[in-house]
Amino acid sequence: MDTEAGPGSLPYVPGTGQPVPEAEPGLVERWRSQRGELVELLTQVRERLGGIGAFRLGPTPTVLVTDPRAVQHVLARHPERYVKRSHRARLLIGDGVLSATGETWKRQRRLLQSQFTGTGMRRYEQRITEAARTTAGRWAGYARTAQTLDVGQEMRRFALDAIWRSLTGHPLDDETERELAAVAAVAAALPTLPADVSDARDAVAADLARIDAVALHAIEAARSGAAGPDGPGLLQVLIDAATEHPEYTDQLIRDELVTLLVAGHETTATTLTWLYLLLDRYPAAREQALAAGGEGSPQRRQAIQALVHETLRLYPSAWILPRYATEDDTLAGYAIEAGTDILVCPYLAHRDPELWPEPEQFDPRRFMTPDGRPAHPGAYFPFGIGPRACLGMQFALRESTVLLEHLLPAHTVAFQSTPTKAVYGITVRPDGPTPATLEPHLT
Repeated sequence: MDTEAGPGSLPYVPGTGQPVPEAEPGLVERWRSQRGELVELLTQVRERLGGIGAFRLGPTPTVLVTDPRAVQHVLARHPERYVKRSHRARLLIGDGVLSATGETWKRQRRLLQSQFTGTGMRRYEQRITEAARTTAGRWAGYARTAQTLDVGQEMRRFALDAIWRSLTGHPLDDETERELAAVAAVAAALPTLPADVSDARDAVAADLARIDAVALHAIEAARSGAAGPDGPGLLQVLIDAATEHPEYTDQLIRDELVTLLVAGHETTATTLTWLYLLLDRYPAAREQALAAGGEGSPQRRQAIQALVHETLRLYPSAWILPRYATEDDTLAGYAIEAGTDILVCPYLAHRDPELWPEPEQFDPRRFMTPDGRPAHPGAYFPFGIGPRACLGMQFALRESTVLLEHLLPAHTVAFQSTPTKAVYGITVRPDGPTPATLEPHLT
């Protein structure tokens, strides 16, 4: 029997426990009248009710979860009780591993898992490094000519190059980059698309057609044996799977390819953009990272990784993780009825002052010392935790670290203007362009 304790040390008994405290209707009505962002409502619910609280957007309550024990219970300990019903990006990624459920998801996850751990990651190490070198060379040119660049666009270009090389074995060419801009366009449009699936698809039909054309061309090239200079990529693994698993049709291969493109570049690019915006406000953090050790040293790498982790604390890759309760349960002492919608929110968990002192401050030192961050796994989970944690977590951390090892020592980014707020869509992204020039690093 599960003995996870909640308020009053209540043992786990399905469907028993206290009712989840619920926000007053006036709170939701004021939020509706102001047409605020969902994150604003969730922030107020957490401030009033703590790590587990409910609110009503319809006839039944939705439960917000940020308490670390409850986060672990939902995502890691009992994912069979709290499932994903659908994915907001399904229109874009189809039946890829992010949107798949049940046994189908397990099969797809098993196939991809080995590609992003151990030997699999080493296979893509050189490709990530080459993408970083390409970006470093481009930035050197910007610095020589005092050219203005957009940091967000540069980060997307690097991350797309890294994942494209890993998928196909080919460096990203200009035409493919132009066509794959449709991926970001559809991802950005998803929160505002019509609720009707057909109408939503019609609204982004042209962009979806561009994405499909790139995917089809890549699949045909890989199937014909046209490996890139670094050999075949992850796409070949998907194509080879079709010989033993008939469910890997061209449509599913396309869906997995697009899923990996979306997950493999959008989140990394957004994280790196936020990191540079944060370094603009906290320039000492950059100097501390570079001073931690010499070029290529473990000390400098650890310090750069701490920059990435602190950025992910403030702007996690997935800022909200929706789940659906399939059965009655007790969550940290509170009764959860089957059919309840659950919103696990890393964004708010990572900004809880009871877990993170001065949570709004950018302080990478939290990740440099053993006691600098909360020990509970449910207190820091920018890629999720449990069986549905992000497959590409190690890939994303590695590509971010490698790029920063190339760029941070060479240049200081001087922003001409910075976005004033964030947009809460599939990711949390800056609202607006990020124009900047590069200044040489003065040692």
